[in-house]
Amino acid sequence: MMRKAPLPKQVVALIPARGESKGVHRKNVRFLAGKPLIAHTIETALASRLVTRVVVTTDDPEIESISVRFGAEVIRRPSKISGDGASSESVLLHALDRLKSREKYSPDLVVFLQCTSPLTQAVDVDGTVQVLLDEGADSALAVTTFQRFLWRRVGRGAVVGINYDKRGRLLRQQLEPQYIETGAVYAMRTKGFRKAKSRFFGKTAICVTPPERFLEIDDPVDFQVAEVLLREQQRRGNWQELPSPVGALVLDFDGVFTDNSVVVFQDGREAVLCNRGDGWGISRLKRTGIPMLVLSTEKNPVVKARCDKLGLACLQDAKDKLEALKAWLGERKIEMASVVFVGNDVNDLKCLQAAGCGVVVADAHPEAQAAARIILSSRGGRGAIREIAEELIGHEV
Repeated sequence: MMRKAPLPKQVVALIPARGESKGVHRKNVRFLAGKPLIAHTIETALASRLVTRVVVTTDDPEIESISVRFGAEVIRRPSKISGDGASSESVLLHALDRLKSREKYSPDLVVFLQCTSPLTQAVDVDGTVQVLLDEGADSALAVTTFQRFLWRRVGRGAVVGINYDKRGRLLRQQLEPQYIETGAVYAMRTKGFRKAKSRFFGKTAICVTPPERFLEIDDPVDFQVAEVLLREQQRRGNWQELPSPVGALVLDFDGVFTDNSVVVFQDGREAVLCNRGDGWGISRLKRTGIPMLVLSTEKNPVVKARCDKLGLACLQDAKDKLEALKAWLGERKIEMASVVFVGNDVNDLKCLQAAGCGVVVADAHPEAQAAARIILSSRGGRGAIREIAEELIGHEV
């Protein structure tokens, strides 16, 4: 039986992030799925079971501020290694030198993470470190499988197959598997890296990661692709964040039951549009016995009218939503940690952060999205409540 290598005591994740980039202006701070691009990589690193420290190295004060807000340490790097001509290795070595001179800190392993790969998960980081340890390697990288036919030019327009003989074309699945470097995760033994000054040295191992997590953001269209893929990744994985059991479902009204629009009549009365599918979802969810509350700062009687029709408890004109929520829960002896709160805007931030699971609609304000654990795929007034209702029904079965 093969003996497992002992886990290293100190593993630092270094995340280089420049203020500028060629393909997309201010790419690393541009919002993706509700938070700055770099935040996704920081959160992935913090979720790793093997990484013991997360450090962003940057030349930019805004990136520094965002990084600290999302839980990373920061090292400011000089301009001479901040341009697009500077190698990643020079940035990593500078960060290690600063940590050593400042704190006498020298980690066992360095994990180099690229913030342009937002689909990377903690399991990919841990897998890359683990394969380095298990195989007794000096360096390791994340890859994904590649089974496609490659050609190259050989002169005067002629081409030849690179990875197969055109005279005996195989089925694609019969090709010998090859691997593409994802550019997302690299792991190195610190002493060897310092000596080689390269991310690849000695024995190199690979961690094979799923192709659906292979994406590097280089131009604006990559953000659009990443948004779709990341939302789907979040939708599949984040439902695990729901408390068990769910003690209560609390819903904001404007922007959740509605699309945040209002119709104003000549006499000053207001009306809103609600989704019948949302009402159907609530009626089904009521059968589970989960307590429900609509909590709103809105004074308009339309809120109560809609709640009365759906048979929902309603607290409106709430000056302080969190205090109102605490009082309602206290009367029913429901723990805040068991609450699922659904909101959409900055006035929901306190409740989103305090609840056991904060949820926002797809078109929520970016600050609300950043505070939420789950971002729905549906917009407010367009099936968001039915989406959460169906998930909770499945959760309770």
